[in-house]
Amino acid sequence: MMRFLSLLLSVFLFVPSIAQKKEIRQARTDIKNRSNLENVESTMRNLLKDSANRRNVKIYHTLADAVRAQYEAANEKLYLKENTDTAAFFNTARKMFLAFESLDSIDMLPNEKGKVKLRFRKKNAEYLNKYKRNLYNGGIFFVRKKDFGPAYDILDTYIDCNRQPLFSGNDESAGDSLLPSAAFWTMFCGYKLGRPDSALKYSSLALESKTYRRRAFTYMAEAYLQKKDTLKYVETLKRGFDENKRSKFFFTRLMDYYNNSNQLDSAMNVVDTALKNDSTNTLFLFAKSNMALNMGKYAECIEISDTLIARNDTFPDVFLNAGVSYLNMALALDKDVKSKKKYKNKILDYYLRALPYMERYKAMAPDDKEKWAPSLYNIYLKLNMGRKFEEISEVLRQMRK
Repeated sequence: MMRFLSLLLSVFLFVPSIAQKKEIRQARTDIKNRSNLENVESTMRNLLKDSANRRNVKIYHTLADAVRAQYEAANEKLYLKENTDTAAFFNTARKMFLAFESLDSIDMLPNEKGKVKLRFRKKNAEYLNKYKRNLYNGGIFFVRKKDFGPAYDILDTYIDCNRQPLFSGNDESAGDSLLPSAAFWTMFCGYKLGRPDSALKYSSLALESKTYRRRAFTYMAEAYLQKKDTLKYVETLKRGFDENKRSKFFFTRLMDYYNNSNQLDSAMNVVDTALKNDSTNTLFLFAKSNMALNMGKYAECIEISDTLIARNDTFPDVFLNAGVSYLNMALALDKDVKSKKKYKNKILDYYLRALPYMERYKAMAPDDKEKWAPSLYNIYLKLNMGRKFEEISEVLRQMRK
């Protein structure tokens, strides 16, 4: 009885093996005839779902050949300028590389004697190297389509070839000039997808690109900001600014960080560094006037503001900075009893000087009442400007409602 059960079990174990061999044999025929290729692929993938087949090199080999045949058929259509789904073509290219990489990972496993005999690597690597550029082209294709998910995946596969054992004997990979560019576009796609870790995966490689290095720093900074890694965010901004001192992106974000964290000396250092490289830059000069105002350097703020106004008198905040500086100088003397008596005329002169700046700001920014109304109230009061004082008092009363 036991012998019968043992024989029966052997039959059942043997049947799937026969069916599997038949499937593989039929698959090889279909690949040769370029027919039912997608079905062949699906059949091989289903076989690999069985853990018993995970080391079956024949299945991996058949799968890779099936995908290669699909790729070659699509490539032929492109060559003949026949109607082809370009997106599907590039996705098939990626799928082909992944299939051959999986085959190689099984091919390189040691046999029962612990020895590795590579049967497919050299031939497959030589074949794939001819089409590797299409992975890069496919990635750029999807970037232009703003389809950032597939773009990232295919460019990631392109870059990953560089570390795959399958291509270890390929001297071309080490000198691939497109790798930094591909890395930058993965960074761009990762940022667009809201996946900061993906954006940062190849950041070091992206920085090797002379063409995209500056932009790579911007997406690095944005990725660290998404991760809420303030230390790395500021460090990246500083690196970007050190190399691009005229860049508005790095300048404004560094200034915002230092001002918001009350690191005024660091902010002033950024401004001074920027102005050394571009002494007439309006943005840098305006930032300098803001810093001077915030640090109580009112005379310096007024001097810079007057320079900007002489050049272009259409920026409201420049008038505000100068007006507030004169007003603060007056208030500083006015609140001290001894100074108030000694510098009475000087105090009035400061209020008088603040007047045209604040009125000009009011005319240019009428809705910003919180900024000009209290200041003009003090000026009109101190200069005994009765009618205007009543008008501004009414404005303040309406604001309090």
